Amino acid sequence: MAASPEGFSKGPFWPQPSTANTQSASPERMTKIEPTFNMHQIVMTDLEFLDQAEHLLLAVEQACDRLNEETDADIDNQRTGGMITLSFANRSQIILNLQKPLHEVWMAAKSGGYHYKLVEGTWQDTKGQGEFFANLSRYASEQAGLPLVFKSASTLG
Repeated sequence: MAASPEGFSKGPFWPQPSTANTQSASPERMTKIEPTFNMHQIVMTDLEFLDQAEHLLLAVEQACDRLNEETDADIDNQRTGGMITLSFANRSQIILNLQKPLHEVWMAAKSGGYHYKLVEGTWQDTKGQGEFFANLSRYASEQAGLPLVFKSASTLG
Protein backbone atom coordinates (compact mmCIF):
# COMPACT_ATOMS: atom_id res chain seq x y z
CA MET A 1 0.00 0.00 0.00
CA ALA A 2 1.38 3.35 -0.97
CA ALA A 3 1.26 6.40 1.23
CA SER A 4 -0.64 9.36 -0.13
CA PRO A 5 0.87 12.85 -0.28
CA GLU A 6 -1.04 13.72 2.90
CA GLY A 7 0.67 10.86 4.71
CA PHE A 8 -2.42 8.60 4.80
CA SER A 9 -2.44 5.07 3.47
CA LYS A 10 -5.03 4.43 0.81
CA GLY A 11 -7.14 1.29 1.01
CA PRO A 12 -10.61 -0.02 1.70
CA PHE A 13 -10.16 -0.04 5.49
CA TRP A 14 -8.72 3.43 5.94
CA PRO A 15 -10.92 6.51 6.37
CA GLN A 16 -10.79 8.71 3.31
CA PRO A 17 -11.20 12.47 3.21
CA SER A 18 -14.61 13.64 2.12
CA THR A 19 -14.86 14.69 -1.50
CA ALA A 20 -18.49 15.80 -1.34
CA ASN A 21 -19.24 19.47 -1.70
CA THR A 22 -21.37 20.14 1.39
CA GLN A 23 -22.64 23.46 0.04
CA SER A 24 -24.24 21.87 -3.05
CA ALA A 25 -27.06 20.18 -1.14
CA SER A 26 -30.23 22.18 -1.67
CA PRO A 27 -33.03 22.20 0.94
CA GLU A 28 -35.29 20.41 -1.57
CA ARG A 29 -32.86 17.46 -1.76
CA MET A 30 -32.41 17.13 2.00
CA THR A 31 -34.41 14.42 3.76
CA LYS A 32 -36.28 15.37 6.89
CA ILE A 33 -35.54 12.97 9.72
CA GLU A 34 -38.38 12.50 12.18
CA PRO A 35 -37.52 11.80 15.83
CA THR A 36 -38.25 8.25 16.94
CA PHE A 37 -38.94 9.22 20.56
CA ASN A 38 -42.61 9.11 21.48
CA MET A 39 -43.62 11.60 24.17
CA HIS A 40 -46.28 9.13 25.41
CA GLN A 41 -43.75 6.35 25.82
CA ILE A 42 -43.50 5.22 29.43
CA VAL A 43 -40.10 5.72 31.01
CA MET A 44 -39.49 2.84 33.38
CA THR A 45 -36.77 0.99 35.23
CA ASP A 46 -35.54 -2.45 34.18
CA LEU A 47 -37.54 -4.02 37.03
CA GLU A 48 -40.74 -2.24 35.95
CA PHE A 49 -40.15 -3.39 32.36
CA LEU A 50 -39.61 -6.99 33.47
CA ASP A 51 -42.80 -6.87 35.56
CA GLN A 52 -44.88 -5.53 32.65
CA ALA A 53 -43.25 -7.90 30.16
CA GLU A 54 -43.87 -10.87 32.48
CA HIS A 55 -47.59 -10.01 32.48
CA LEU A 56 -47.50 -9.94 28.68
CA LEU A 57 -45.80 -13.34 28.37
CA LEU A 58 -48.12 -14.88 30.97
CA ALA A 59 -51.14 -13.59 29.01
CA VAL A 60 -49.75 -15.21 25.84
CA GLU A 61 -49.29 -18.54 27.64
CA GLN A 62 -52.82 -18.38 29.07
CA ALA A 63 -54.24 -17.46 25.66
CA CYS A 64 -52.51 -20.49 24.08
CA ASP A 65 -54.07 -22.79 26.71
CA ARG A 66 -57.50 -21.21 26.12
CA LEU A 67 -57.20 -21.45 22.32
CA ASN A 68 -56.14 -25.11 22.50
CA GLU A 69 -59.24 -25.86 24.61
CA GLU A 70 -61.74 -23.79 22.60
CA THR A 71 -60.55 -24.34 19.02
CA ASP A 72 -58.95 -26.93 16.79
CA ALA A 73 -55.67 -25.07 17.11
CA ASP A 74 -52.73 -27.13 18.24
CA ILE A 75 -50.36 -24.46 19.55
CA ASP A 76 -47.38 -25.77 21.45
CA ASN A 77 -45.87 -23.01 23.57
CA GLN A 78 -42.48 -23.42 25.17
CA ARG A 79 -40.98 -20.87 27.51
CA THR A 80 -37.31 -20.42 28.21
CA GLY A 81 -36.64 -17.41 30.45
CA GLY A 82 -37.81 -14.31 28.58
CA MET A 83 -38.60 -16.16 25.36
CA ILE A 84 -41.72 -18.03 24.23
CA THR A 85 -41.82 -20.16 21.10
CA LEU A 86 -45.28 -20.82 19.66
CA SER A 87 -45.22 -23.83 17.33
CA PHE A 88 -48.15 -24.60 15.04
CA ALA A 89 -49.29 -27.91 13.53
CA ASN A 90 -47.73 -26.98 10.16
CA ARG A 91 -44.35 -26.55 11.93
CA SER A 92 -44.29 -22.77 11.54
CA GLN A 93 -43.36 -20.75 14.61
CA ILE A 94 -43.79 -17.37 16.24
CA ILE A 95 -41.05 -16.39 18.67
CA LEU A 96 -41.51 -13.75 21.37
CA ASN A 97 -38.40 -12.45 23.07
CA LEU A 98 -37.76 -9.80 25.71
CA GLN A 99 -35.09 -7.20 24.94
CA LYS A 100 -34.35 -5.84 28.42
CA PRO A 101 -31.75 -3.19 27.43
CA LEU A 102 -34.22 -1.63 24.97
CA HIS A 103 -37.36 -2.25 27.08
CA GLU A 104 -38.91 -3.95 24.06
CA VAL A 105 -40.67 -7.19 23.24
CA TRP A 106 -39.69 -8.63 19.88
CA MET A 107 -41.92 -10.86 17.79
CA ALA A 108 -40.64 -12.97 14.93
CA ALA A 109 -43.39 -14.40 12.72
CA LYS A 110 -43.54 -15.80 9.21
CA SER A 111 -44.53 -12.32 8.01
CA GLY A 112 -41.48 -10.63 9.57
CA GLY A 113 -39.94 -9.23 12.72
CA TYR A 114 -41.64 -6.66 14.95
CA HIS A 115 -40.64 -4.61 18.01
CA TYR A 116 -43.07 -3.46 20.72
CA LYS A 117 -42.77 -0.87 23.49
CA LEU A 118 -45.18 -0.08 26.29
CA VAL A 119 -47.04 3.13 25.35
CA GLU A 120 -49.90 4.45 27.47
CA GLY A 121 -50.51 1.01 28.98
CA THR A 122 -50.47 -1.05 25.75
CA TRP A 123 -47.66 -2.71 23.83
CA GLN A 124 -47.39 -0.82 20.52
CA ASP A 125 -45.27 -1.58 17.46
CA THR A 126 -42.34 0.84 17.33
CA LYS A 127 -43.04 1.55 13.64
CA GLY A 128 -46.72 2.31 14.17
CA GLN A 129 -47.98 -1.06 12.89
CA GLY A 130 -50.47 -1.64 15.72
CA GLU A 131 -50.99 -3.26 19.10
CA PHE A 132 -49.22 -6.45 20.20
CA PHE A 133 -52.23 -8.74 20.86
CA ALA A 134 -54.08 -7.64 17.70
CA ASN A 135 -50.96 -8.34 15.62
CA LEU A 136 -50.25 -11.65 17.38
CA SER A 137 -53.84 -12.70 16.65
CA ARG A 138 -53.42 -11.84 12.97
CA TYR A 139 -50.02 -13.52 12.53
CA ALA A 140 -51.03 -16.64 14.50
CA SER A 141 -54.27 -16.92 12.49
CA GLU A 142 -52.30 -16.72 9.24
CA GLN A 143 -49.85 -19.38 10.39
CA ALA A 144 -52.44 -21.71 11.97
CA GLY A 145 -54.89 -21.39 9.09
CA LEU A 146 -57.85 -20.62 11.39
CA PRO A 147 -59.05 -17.54 13.26
CA LEU A 148 -57.30 -17.14 16.62
CA VAL A 149 -57.76 -14.29 19.09
CA PHE A 150 -55.10 -13.48 21.64
CA LYS A 151 -56.08 -11.08 24.41
CA SER A 152 -54.24 -9.27 27.14
CA ALA A 153 -54.71 -10.50 30.70
CA SER A 154 -56.81 -7.42 31.45
CA THR A 155 -59.33 -8.31 28.70
CA LEU A 156 -59.59 -12.03 29.51
CA GLY A 157 -62.94 -12.91 30.97
